[in-house]
Amino acid sequence: MPSTTLSIVVPVYREEKTISEFLHRLQPIVAEITTAYEIIFCLDPSPDRTEEVVLEHRATNERIKLLKFSRRFGQPMATLAGLEYSRGDAVIVMDVDLQDPPELIHDLILKWRAGFDVVYAKRRDREGEPWLRILVARIGYWAIRRIAEVDIPENTGDFRLMSRRVVDEVNRLKECHGFLRGLVALVGFRQTSVPFDRPGRFAGQTNYPVIGSMRIGLNGLLCFSTAMLKFSSIMGFAVAGFSLILTIVYLLLKLLGVHIIWGNPTLVILVTFLGGVQLISVGILGEYIGRIYEEVRARPKYIVQTKIGFEAPKN
Repeated sequence: MPSTTLSIVVPVYREEKTISEFLHRLQPIVAEITTAYEIIFCLDPSPDRTEEVVLEHRATNERIKLLKFSRRFGQPMATLAGLEYSRGDAVIVMDVDLQDPPELIHDLILKWRAGFDVVYAKRRDREGEPWLRILVARIGYWAIRRIAEVDIPENTGDFRLMSRRVVDEVNRLKECHGFLRGLVALVGFRQTSVPFDRPGRFAGQTNYPVIGSMRIGLNGLLCFSTAMLKFSSIMGFAVAGFSLILTIVYLLLKLLGVHIIWGNPTLVILVTFLGGVQLISVGILGEYIGRIYEEVRARPKYIVQTKIGFEAPKN
């Protein structure tokens, strides 16, 4: 097979315990595919020795590169930075904790060479993950699949291969939320999946708590659909209809001479129900307005403090 330029983008934060094993498994696999490859570690400044460990391995393999940001911008922004600095004809995004098995890269490459522009790894099993995270993931994917305006596949993360033209199109997008699954679905092209059983972490604890996962899922719900605004409107009409029906019922009872007993519980229930609906509606509007505000400010998605191993990204 012809030599292929391959980029591996790896966002990292507090991962000093996993990098060595990750590279020990990854490098032989990538070397079998091509000698023209790069491994880009995108580092949010870490309190541990993550940076030092990366540089120690770079001393023995100059294909290992490092992007270090001026502050912590988060995994989504680190991933987008890696895409912008990548040079490969094919670009693979994966986590360093070995929950994205490097051995699956062979299958991703085969699908790409068969003509697919996006090959995403689809989870069949999520070993070692807490039940709450699994529950949140299932609810999130269920909601996204039903209201998103693009086809975002279920049970997938950022672990995927993208052709150069897909990466270039993703880089052209100016959206600042960093929801890669949605952005890749948005640009389109031929896409397919490779199923796998996701193992537990090799070492340490996840840097992405359940709240962080929920925040990413919320971006999927709000940034790729206006269904939540429609839901807010539907709730408003439903409450108005309920109030109208209740008014008619009370009026009929009054005309029929039925004595109506107004109690404090009834008033509390009605007031809190109406107030809850109003607050939910205002909250939904606030989420959309907040994202509009973020886009309008047009602040940089990330700021690179140190880059080792490559020049500035192409435009």
